[in-house]
Amino acid sequence: MGNGIVNPLSAVIFLLIFDCVYTESALTTESIHFLKPGDVIENNKPGLQTFCHSAKPKYMKHMWESLTMYLRTKIENYDLYNGKTPEEVLQKHDDNHRSWNFNIFSIQKNKKFKINPFEDVCIGIYVHPSNLHKYTVSMVETSTDNSALILMVAGAVLFWNAYKFSKNTLFYYLISIMLGITASIIILVYFISKFLLKGKMMYITVLTGWTMSFYLLQMLWENTQLIIVQYREWVAWYILITSFISFVIAYRFGPITNVRTKRLIQWFLQIIGLITMYYSSYLREATAFFCLSILLLYNYPTVLTQKGRTYCDRTRRKNESFPGSRRARKERIIYSLKY
Repeated sequence: MGNGIVNPLSAVIFLLIFDCVYTESALTTESIHFLKPGDVIENNKPGLQTFCHSAKPKYMKHMWESLTMYLRTKIENYDLYNGKTPEEVLQKHDDNHRSWNFNIFSIQKNKKFKINPFEDVCIGIYVHPSNLHKYTVSMVETSTDNSALILMVAGAVLFWNAYKFSKNTLFYYLISIMLGITASIIILVYFISKFLLKGKMMYITVLTGWTMSFYLLQMLWENTQLIIVQYREWVAWYILITSFISFVIAYRFGPITNVRTKRLIQWFLQIIGLITMYYSSYLREATAFFCLSILLLYNYPTVLTQKGRTYCDRTRRKNESFPGSRRARKERIIYSLKY
């Protein structure tokens, strides 16, 4: 009786200790690599390898910097995980491999990853033992990210000219065409999902708690670029036809004339501009400062201009109140240069 109770308890305790020891060993082996800009690491081992980057200090000079991690491999069957620490990456990997859940924690299988330079970032690469294991991971630093600068400028221009855009007829037609294309794509995806999830697929979707739907959407999103490349003629015709239909509908109803509607469009465009500015750089404190500055300049231009002129006039009068000291300072400089 006593042995019957002790043995299961001992087995459970042994399994818990073994699990903890295994986890610690997985975190302290050579499977964790800390990358710096310019580093290139070649791996030929199966299993999970974690590549991390430590956060940089938040200085204004680093505002437009960006980091990119590249994965170069011919392997097709691999999983990717992201997190802030190696423990988080390992936890996501273990959660995916403990049950049949379609790797919902796995990220999109890109081979190029934009990394936030001001945060601790880890990316785990799991290669199945049955595959070839060789791949290379490198990190490249860009001192000035042109795309981030373009986003900042575009957001500022959109915010500042939102009032003009809300009244512009050409802008109205362009937005109508873009909304028409987007709406048609959403409707098309909806009908495709309704077609795919009929019969047995519907029961599987219900039993898996919509995990199957998430998996299918993930597959479609990952293959979007492949679809555009392979069926670019069909995609071009689809965009052309939906654009023409959207233009006809917009032309039929005509531009917006209601003042309040135009004001709502203006506010919407300004919000989009501020969001674009805020997310143009990973240094959120600096982008938030720029958003606040443009808000103040737009809403209180006269007050800020007057305060700037007052400050300049005060500084000028202060300098002019000491003409003798300035003249003496100039004479000392001329004297030192001569002798």
